[in-house]
Amino acid sequence: MPKLSNNRDIQQLANLQLLAHQVVEGFITGLHQSPFHGFSVEFAEHRLYNNGESVRNVDWKLLARTEKLFVKQFKEETNLRSYLLLDTSSSMNYPEKELSKLQFSIYAIAALMYLFKKQRDAFGLALFSDKLNWLSRARSTSAHLYYLFAELEKAYEHPKPNAQTDIAGVLHHIAEDVHQRSMIILFSDMLENGMSEQKSDALFAAIQHLKHNKHEIIIFNVIDRKKEIEFDFDNRPHHFVDLESGEELRVHPNEIKNGYLNSFNTWRHKLQLKCAQYHIDLIDADIHQGFEQILKTYLIKRNKMA
Repeated sequence: MPKLSNNRDIQQLANLQLLAHQVVEGFITGLHQSPFHGFSVEFAEHRLYNNGESVRNVDWKLLARTEKLFVKQFKEETNLRSYLLLDTSSSMNYPEKELSKLQFSIYAIAALMYLFKKQRDAFGLALFSDKLNWLSRARSTSAHLYYLFAELEKAYEHPKPNAQTDIAGVLHHIAEDVHQRSMIILFSDMLENGMSEQKSDALFAAIQHLKHNKHEIIIFNVIDRKKEIEFDFDNRPHHFVDLESGEELRVHPNEIKNGYLNSFNTWRHKLQLKCAQYHIDLIDADIHQGFEQILKTYLIKRNKMA
């Protein structure tokens, strides 16, 4: 399989279907089982434990009463439902002259859709900025896959200018609209203008809303590590432009670096703690690592934990 991390190489594969096929077939081979499974939603009955099987569902309280090993069985949904949420706000258009966070996310989502289709699982797509702009139903057909690929291609070809972000409002909307228990996979840089205490509290309340409705949440925090986490800029004056508000700032990076890093790291630490508290997978997705490597690393890890 050709290396797809380079933007020029990726753009030569204009068809998302071909790209998704090559990426998924390249890294899914060798996994012992699917990294994603349907949810166990309701207890059904006990059965005797068989030697050698996993002890994950052993009823230890019943063992204490009966001195026998019983396993709890559940009524399982045969298929997984997933919704892939794509942040199309203007901050996702960074960097403008290389593979952007938006493009990175579109390629990764296309690969995951192909994987879900291969597993015969239902998947839907949501596009959002400061509101939920578009939401599909979750289906598992080939026609549905091509339909969503077409929507991703539109988002790729027509990035939004001056579109702001309201992740909290969108997640509340998803929690209200998606009634069946699902896997919610969010691709976003998790950045909003002026991430205040109030805004961060609103975001965590929205995440809690999804968890209360029994959804599983996975967050791919799409970021340019060198610029946005390390604030690594040349030692000369720069002209910074907020892609969402249009606000401009001419400044030497060294003059604001410490303040930026303190604020940014405080926010990241809070996000990491909340995700750990709510048992949410938070994946740092550095666009310069390549989307296929980010997905491969995460899916192998998830596969081992299954």
